[in-house]
Amino acid sequence: MAGETLQVYFLGTAGALPTVHRNPACIVIRRGSDTLIFDCGEGAQQQMMRAQTGFGVDAIFITHWHADHFLGLLGLVQTMAFNGREDPLRLYGPDGVEGIVHVIEHLSTATMKFPVIGTVLRPGDEIVFDGYRVRAFATRHGMPSLGFVLVEDGRPGRFDREGAIGLGVRPGPLFGRLQRGETVRVTVDGEDREVRPEQVLGPGRPGRSVAYTGDTRFIDLLRAGVPQGVDLLIHDATYDDADRERAAEVYHATAGEAGEAATRIGARRLGLVHLSSRYTSTAGHLRDATAVFSGEVLVPDDLVMIEIPFQDQ
Repeated sequence: MAGETLQVYFLGTAGALPTVHRNPACIVIRRGSDTLIFDCGEGAQQQMMRAQTGFGVDAIFITHWHADHFLGLLGLVQTMAFNGREDPLRLYGPDGVEGIVHVIEHLSTATMKFPVIGTVLRPGDEIVFDGYRVRAFATRHGMPSLGFVLVEDGRPGRFDREGAIGLGVRPGPLFGRLQRGETVRVTVDGEDREVRPEQVLGPGRPGRSVAYTGDTRFIDLLRAGVPQGVDLLIHDATYDDADRERAAEVYHATAGEAGEAATRIGARRLGLVHLSSRYTSTAGHLRDATAVFSGEVLVPDDLVMIEIPFQDQ
């Protein structure tokens, strides 16, 4: 796992209406060789080409069925079909996913050699991948809606190389077995002995995590199931705090509310997305979020990519 990259591509950061510079909602996360899409607004496939993420998508997660969060699915599936995809495409979301799959299949004009498999998720459901999982959590958007958090499996503690040598383990394959949690046998002064992983490994270390709320009012993320200390929280910030009343009316959050959510969860970084087209500057969003959150605040432009490091690096 130590060599696995975790990259977050902000491909669509606009609110309900696109602007000249911002596309509708789309986040791509590449974890090792896996590519996951979280929301797939109009124009997502062109943004994927610009960001050079490729189209080898392993799964797509949709937060809710407002058009600005899923219309890009239709074109993306067509392109996958033209490119000869054969592996199933797995689509996850709240109630209504089956209807979207029906529409995709009904409107498809390319010969599709792969099925689109829709799965309804409930808050708390998890989809398990190799080395990590994606968990759904409840959000508040006035309709069935979900957020998602990607959580890596925990990592072994730091390996005590000198301690292992002192116990009679020679550098080489046995080091790797111990780091994978296996007990090994060695011979020291003609005597066979066991060396256990806990003798040469420090305390276990957490994996990395990224949470994405989609569209939502302010919620208690810890109660919803997002882990404390998430490495990156990507939060709805449709409005700045001057439009707090409007945000409440339409079930969105302000930048200040996103900052408060990040503070309560102990997030390391906060990304503000789904910015309303009424704003020509993000200065107000940045001001309002940093007023209540002391960590790093990002108001990313489209096509920005950030890499999530391990916390102990």
